[in-house]
Amino acid sequence: MSSLTASPTAVITGSTAGLGAAFAAQLAAQGYNLVLVARREAQLEAQAARLQAKHGVHAEVIVADLTTDDGVGAVQERLSDRANPVHLLVNNAGHGLAGSFVDHELDQERNLLRLHVQTTMELCHTAARQMVTQRGGRIINVASVAGFTPTGTYSAAKSWVINFSKGLHNQLHDQGVTVTALCPGLVRTEFHQRSGISIRGLTKWMWLEADDVVRQALTANAQGAALCIPSRTYQALTASLKFVPDSVVQWAAERRMGHSDPSSAAEEADSGDRRISAERR
Repeated sequence: MSSLTASPTAVITGSTAGLGAAFAAQLAAQGYNLVLVARREAQLEAQAARLQAKHGVHAEVIVADLTTDDGVGAVQERLSDRANPVHLLVNNAGHGLAGSFVDHELDQERNLLRLHVQTTMELCHTAARQMVTQRGGRIINVASVAGFTPTGTYSAAKSWVINFSKGLHNQLHDQGVTVTALCPGLVRTEFHQRSGISIRGLTKWMWLEADDVVRQALTANAQGAALCIPSRTYQALTASLKFVPDSVVQWAAERRMGHSDPSSAAEEADSGDRRISAERR
């Protein structure tokens, strides 16, 4: 792009680590100006400065807790700015919970649904309205292969993200708006080294690299795909699940994750102190 004002703008939630950081880096390299959203101001400011210096793009920051109305409202306000339109929204922020449903406090379950379902819906609603008005735009909602399995609140939330994204894509693609559900499996991040959750038994083929996942997601979205499952292995795995009884899928998932909720292997996306071993997006 010849100037910052001519460059497209991308909003990325949960931008400071894992998939969010990979999205920010790759989009900056493509010339996108960035709106970086996360909870920790110091990390956001450092990320913005680093990307601006390296790629010559403009990077705004929004410090926001997306489990709150105020936090979501701050992002919605930016998405609604007609003077500085947003061309791409990446709904990436999220967190997982270790253990079983009955071991969690109800507020933990509510916050998980708030972040993965309600926040995603609200930001998509604001962004989609603006994108229809401007006759074009792109949305990537980070879901998970867990969304194809019956393994708890997290997988149910990600199943909702997948189906919501497909439906929204069908409604909007004729108006120039592409919506893609990104469904990776286990993604390597720095968080698994800082977590007490066992990842023993997870074989090499199960792991994906964040840069590869993001590259495939951006390509799929640019090509107008409603669904992106990175890696042929996970594509085959998710396709085969329809032929396997739910009880077997749940047993296998729990066995792999050391008898914890498989959703606990998920989520980096600036989840503060709720860090876990790897992203199972």
